[in-house]
Amino acid sequence: MDDQSGQLTPARARQEEAVRRFVENFASALVEAGVPQMPALVFVALLATDSGGLTAEELAAQLQVSRAAISGAVNYLSPLGLITRERQPGTRRFRYVLQDPTWFELVVRRERLLDRWIATTREGIDALGSTTRAGQRLGESLAFFEFLQKEMPAMLARWREQQTNNPPRKST
Repeated sequence: MDDQSGQLTPARARQEEAVRRFVENFASALVEAGVPQMPALVFVALLATDSGGLTAEELAAQLQVSRAAISGAVNYLSPLGLITRERQPGTRRFRYVLQDPTWFELVVRRERLLDRWIATTREGIDALGSTTRAGQRLGESLAFFEFLQKEMPAMLARWREQQTNNPPRKST
């Protein structure tokens, strides 16, 4: 991989560049979906490591950002249950590790969020009146949220079944 001088071989450099582009592109997609940029970068960097975990120093070096930026991202991702902090034995350092199953957990948390959206949307309809244009728009939103809430458990059950019955896909 690396040559004897410690320099990256051209093939290894291309691979690292491809991984860097993937992290940036996937993080950009998450940003477009509403995730703040630094948490998106940290999440995807962890997703793209074989171990699923890195120290703050490793994340900062890989993403070329400060440890403070990593700390802020970790503080965003941890309460969401997407990552955990594990102390490295014999050191004061922590490794930040993805929770498994990552996407399932993210969707389950969104499902719980739907409960709040439904309740709040109902309050808005009551406040605005269901016959006003704004109330009608909220009514359509409520119908969509209720549809998602109704469909989500069956979809998640199908996912669990698929994961049980089928091994994870490998890229070609």
